[in-house]
Order: sequence, then C-alpha cells, then structure tokens
Amino acid sequence: MTFTNQLRKENDDIFQLIFEHPFIKGIGEGHVPKEAIAHYIKADFEYLNAFMQIYGIALAKSQKRDDIQYFHDRIEFILNSEVHPHHNFCDHIGVGYEELQGHALPPTADHYIKHMMYHAQMGGLGEILSALLPCPWTYLEIGQELMRKYNPAKDHPFYRWISFYADDRVAATTMEMRNRLDAIAAHASTSEQEKMQDAFRKSCQLELNFWEMSFTCEEWPSKEKVVKK
Repeated sequence: MTFTNQLRKENDDIFQLIFEHPFIKGIGEGHVPKEAIAHYIKADFEYLNAFMQIYGIALAKSQKRDDIQYFHDRIEFILNSEVHPHHNFCDHIGVGYEELQGHALPPTADHYIKHMMYHAQMGGLGEILSALLPCPWTYLEIGQELMRKYNPAKDHPFYRWISFYADDRVAATTMEMRNRLDAIAAHASTSEQEKMQDAFRKSCQLELNFWEMSFTCEEWPSKEKVVKK
C-alpha cells in the first residue's frame, strides 16, 4: 500500500463526513443558502491566495528544477483555472466576484491557513505536500461523488462547479501530487512520516470544518454578536 493510499484509508471517516455535510448535499441538490455561498467564497478566495503563497514557499525550498516547475504550474492553475467554480457560485447568487474579495477570514479559515503555513515554514516538501493535499483530493472526490449520486444535467445550477472538480484534469493533478508525496515518503524516516500523517489528518479535519464554517456563516465572537438569554 502506498503512503497516500494509507493516508486515504486512515482518513476515510473525515471524507465520509464531508460527503454527508449539508453544504455538499445542497450543491448536489441545487439548493444552498445564498449567505452560505457568499461566506464560502469570501473565505475561499483568501484561502486560495494563501495556498499559492505556500506553493511559493515550497518552490523556494525546492532543490530540483522539476520541483520548481511543478510548484510554479500549481500556482498558475489556481490563478487561471480555479476561479471558474467561484464564478459559478457568484452567478447563482447574483453577486459580483470582486464584491466577495478582500474580506477578513472567519476563525476556521484563519486557523486552516496558519496550520498550513506552520508546516510550510517548519517542514520539508513532504510535510508541505501533506498539509496541502487534502484540499484538492477532497474536492476531487466531492465532484466525483456528486456526479455519481446526482448525475447533474447542464442546466443544474451547480453543474459547472461539480463538473470542474470531477474532471480528469483535477484527477490527474491530484494523482501527480500524490505520486510526489509517495516518492518523498518512501525515503522519509518514521518521525518524518508521522509529521506528514498529522499534517494530512488535520487538513482533512479543517476541510470538513471549512464547509461547516461556510454553512453556518461562522464569525469571530464579540459582545455585539452574543445572543442574550
């Protein structure tokens, strides 16, 4: 069993919870509250900015041109391709994409980014890839699961979102990331592998929490937002 196959097996409980989350079910059924979608895009726009910055850190730590090219290409993909599912959500709720950019991060998104930044700063490429991999991998399987379960037609309100993440291109890029992590893990010490497992597990859990954060429109606690009994 490869290292990433082992990671997937160890974290199947979190993957299943993601598939069953009401936000994900809502995408499949074509009904997600507009406020939840807006909250998601606000956070995800900033999250993806941080994701690219972490790729940049990995690029700076790379010793081989192949690795440098890989992380460069991943930044380009987010910049020029991963905006398309955001546009699908924006079109659905009738809000311009620019209006949902530049907002403060909710608590869960803030924590998720700092979790990845920690591993980017403190770990090697294996640890960085382990912290990053749950994002594309869970989205790929979400897209595949929704396509299988709902078989959406092109007039489905979230067809573009679902088909983007279920696409072979996302599958190929996810597998490439997995292969790179497997190659690193094969030469890693037990201690290094344990750090990779921990980084991957926590990112999976934070992916689940990110959907919950979006669905509940999570905000930082403050005196003004406390509901008086």
